[in-house]
Amino acid sequence: MITSEELQKKIQVLTNKLKVGLFDEVIMDAKRLLKKDNNQIIYNILSIAYQAKGDFDSSINLLKKALKNQPNNIFFLNNIGLSFFKKNDLKNAEYYFTRAIEINLNYVNILNNYGNLKKELNLVDEAIEYFNRALALDENSLEVNFNLAVAYQGIGEFKNAIKYFEKALKINPNFTKSDRNLSSMISYTKDNRHFLNMKEKILENKLNKSQKIEVYFALGKAYEDLKDYKNSFQNLEKANTLMNSITKYNIEKDKNLFKKIKNFFIKNNINSAKQNKIKIIFILGMPRSGTSLVEQIISAHNEVFGGGELVYLNQIIKDKFLENDKNLEDLNKVFDEAQDDYISKISYNNENILNFTDKTPLNFRFIGYILNMLPNSKIIHCNRDKLDVCWSNYKNQFEGSLYFSNNFKDLGEYYKIYEDLMSFWKEKFPNQIYNLNYENLIDNSESSIKNLINFCGLKWDENCLKHHENKRVIKTVSFIQARKPIYKDKIKNVSLYDNFLGELKKSLED
Repeated sequence: MITSEELQKKIQVLTNKLKVGLFDEVIMDAKRLLKKDNNQIIYNILSIAYQAKGDFDSSINLLKKALKNQPNNIFFLNNIGLSFFKKNDLKNAEYYFTRAIEINLNYVNILNNYGNLKKELNLVDEAIEYFNRALALDENSLEVNFNLAVAYQGIGEFKNAIKYFEKALKINPNFTKSDRNLSSMISYTKDNRHFLNMKEKILENKLNKSQKIEVYFALGKAYEDLKDYKNSFQNLEKANTLMNSITKYNIEKDKNLFKKIKNFFIKNNINSAKQNKIKIIFILGMPRSGTSLVEQIISAHNEVFGGGELVYLNQIIKDKFLENDKNLEDLNKVFDEAQDDYISKISYNNENILNFTDKTPLNFRFIGYILNMLPNSKIIHCNRDKLDVCWSNYKNQFEGSLYFSNNFKDLGEYYKIYEDLMSFWKEKFPNQIYNLNYENLIDNSESSIKNLINFCGLKWDENCLKHHENKRVIKTVSFIQARKPIYKDKIKNVSLYDNFLGELKKSLED
């Protein structure tokens, strides 16, 4: 047994360790403490530690056990729902979130998390409703204000987005994710209040590395608006250098991955899986090659649902092929299972869709798997001038793991292995990959769009020429550009920075 006072002290120690990222110690200590006391706080701390390490199954199993004894514990229901959500199992996440809401309509965390789930399902109006309900209970919730801003940003309601990003900064001036998001929507002048605040924030030197990265990227955008390209580049360079020091990206891992993928298709004769019931239109290529614009065009069609950037395919390929070599004896069975898994994920809450877009750029790595797993899919490969596309990768901060983009040498090397893999796919699957050149799309938009829609096997829809009126959610860094009509003057942003790109040019040429 342990006294109440001793328990509270140990819980405080666990909480402090959790805050500083000592997750392994938290897991070990919390397990020991649970043997002495089944306090709900310990369960939740242990669940959060598992989630922080990406071990969502352990978090789920822990909380299922806890819920047997306390089936109406909203904190357990929230954390198990969150674990399923982070695992991209939206069906189970929704089940637990709704159970919690039925028990307690006034729990801010549940309303916020359920709003995020609705946003993930592209049900943005419902997401906004849940965020507003949460704010009615706690108007100074940093997380809810930020999530509401992101929701408005995704549907192009920039005035509301700015309002709630600014509210988040008022609550916590060092919540720099808001700074970066605001920078993408503001056209800066020298006396702009947000610009001056960011400069002051950097000079005060009270930010951690991750916060500095956000502000440096934002200042890079601000100085570009001011046509001060030297200061713009210097801030972008600082952001990328800091990012590189954190991620310690090693190009050899991607080289080995690409080699492994090629060897799989060299060594194996594969029969395609059964015809998939939904036509998936995969839009892929290097990030910043025009994939968001192309999806915006195609999803403007009245028979197409725009799925956006999805993690599902990457997760399935990783689990079933790349990290599971021993279970590949019956490849036909594995491809059938992979198809069922992918279709079930994209059709959750959208059971009647016939045509669906997945515009995750790095899916170019998996073209062979796609064409065998989902044989009536369409593959659209977006390509763009290599210097333009690499520079655009460097100057933008991405959510996720595009860590090759933070160093000119790595960018050049990655571009080369991307080109090599694309050559392999084109030789392996001739006539099944549609190559769409970004510059040609800009210069000859109407004919390019008509050819694109024809390749997708869709009847012509005039809405595809009015993609900028498409109200679907855009969750990528291209959310502003993809909502504008096609202009020709935006192609050569790279020329403004020509004096600073010697190392990138050399890396692409070597």
